[in-house]
Amino acid sequence: MKVQTLYGPVQDDLVFVERAIDQIREVDLPPLALMLENVLAGGGKRVRPALALLAGTFGVYDLERLVFLAASIELLHTATLVHDDVIDNAATRRGRPTANFLYNNAVSVMIGDFLFAHAADLAARVGSVRVVQLFSRTLMRIVTGELDQDTGAFDASKRISDYLARIGGKTASLFGTACEGGAIAAGAPEEYVERLRDYGFNLGMTFQIVDDILDFSGDEAVMGKPAGSDLMQGTLTLPSLLLMEDAPGDNVVTRLFAARRNKAQRLQDALDAVRSSDVLTRSQAFADEYTRRALAAIAPLPDTPAKRTLIELPAALLTRES
Repeated sequence: MKVQTLYGPVQDDLVFVERAIDQIREVDLPPLALMLENVLAGGGKRVRPALALLAGTFGVYDLERLVFLAASIELLHTATLVHDDVIDNAATRRGRPTANFLYNNAVSVMIGDFLFAHAADLAARVGSVRVVQLFSRTLMRIVTGELDQDTGAFDASKRISDYLARIGGKTASLFGTACEGGAIAAGAPEEYVERLRDYGFNLGMTFQIVDDILDFSGDEAVMGKPAGSDLMQGTLTLPSLLLMEDAPGDNVVTRLFAARRNKAQRLQDALDAVRSSDVLTRSQAFADEYTRRALAAIAPLPDTPAKRTLIELPAALLTRES
């Protein structure tokens, strides 16, 4: 799918979401305005807000309400990234300086808090208590997933089931909320709400697994970060977990985690081991399975341009380069 038509019937409406996001920069404090400009300048694929709009087509497509929802979803996502970068002490994201690199951790935390608050305000403007409750529960799931990742750093006892539960909370839950929230805001039938939620969740699982594959196989210049960044942070993702299952006990990952020095060489050993094995192909099979589940969830929905876009979207995410 071409970028210009990636989101089908809602592609043109994303401009209204961008305008809603841009309004957050209109603050009276000039330093804050500059900080928000830097944080929001990276843009992104806008896949989550697009999903909210696409889901909204299965009910009464009230663009104003849906734009509030879609913008809140994107700002919630952005806020979590700002806080993630503080926790990881990351200097760049997608090739751009992070907030904590440009300023400091304390300021970055407050920027993230400001984004969270604005996202909650936008969610409230949808005018649905159910949407606000969904927003709150999703934020709790994201934070729980992040806490699980951070408290489990360098823990070689983690298993694939732990990983799937973590990315289900940290990543897939927001995809599911985008679809569920869009359907709720549009007053779609309850069956549609549930099916779209399941579609979004499984698509989010696909998205994160592909992201974790790219951490080993992607072009560093395109990705905007060094290969193996997750492993260096002590985060076990699907490829490394599969590799560890194949060689339990003493292996390149446990040696990396235990290393006091020569960590760069230990990381390179782990990268070489992953790339020379079949674990990336097996990880792709996991992504394919979650894609199958996503498509099965929406199979009974009426045949519309939005549904056809949802059917085509996973292929674009499976073949992305960043």
